[in-house]
Amino acid sequence: MIQRDEALKLLADHGTPPSLMQHALATEAIMRGLASHFGEDENVWGLTGLLHDLDFPNTSENPQRHGLDSADHLAGKLPEPALAAIRTHAAEMNGTQPESRFDYALRCGESVTGLISAAALMRPTGMEGMEVKSIKKKMKDKAFAANVSRDNIRQCAEAGLELDAFLALSIEAMRAHADELGLSK
Repeated sequence: MIQRDEALKLLADHGTPPSLMQHALATEAIMRGLASHFGEDENVWGLTGLLHDLDFPNTSENPQRHGLDSADHLAGKLPEPALAAIRTHAAEMNGTQPESRFDYALRCGESVTGLISAAALMRPTGMEGMEVKSIKKKMKDKAFAANVSRDNIRQCAEAGLELDAFLALSIEAMRAHADELGLSK
């Protein structure tokens, strides 16, 4: 299985822009938190979060391949359940369907990063002191971080977590890496 330093090099070699790298690192943090919560392999789940958008720079013009090309490229480097989660995180684009807790965890975990990051950038204290109720309020404002799929975030229920618990876990996971994510003030 691929190691984290190899995964980071792979992202760099694929021309991952800084904003997408921040998203990848935030997704990794949340996926590690979810794995810990569910008693899953934190390394596998974290690497899946880190690499889920590996193909994005190359599939932006061909979105029906998004997730599929990443999974193809990572075959043999991650276990099949991780590859399936990577395929299904972009179900709306490529037609795959999420089935497992892992699939749903990646879908909601990668989606919530945009909402939390945008909220942190607007706050004078960044991630510090961020509360679930403020993120829930931002979820209701469709103009705020408009490209973030609220429906995907709500799929945390299919992963086995109520929304408040999922948001709390996600905020804490990202807060622990706020400096690395550029979200501390």
